[in-house]
Amino acid sequence: MNKDYYTPQELADKLRVNVMTIYRYIKARKLTAHKIGKEFRIPKSEFNRFLDKTKTK
Repeated sequence: MNKDYYTPQELADKLRVNVMTIYRYIKARKLTAHKIGKEFRIPKSEFNRFLDKTKTK
């Protein structure tokens, strides 16, 4: 099954940061997320954009 969305916890695990860091990025609008009920979902394309934007040269 190909996942099109990540949960904040999945991204935190993938980036090896605390889940609160992901929530702070969402609140600061550094990372765009969809709120479904009480939970956030981050599109895979948005995660890739975020990584490209934070890439150092």
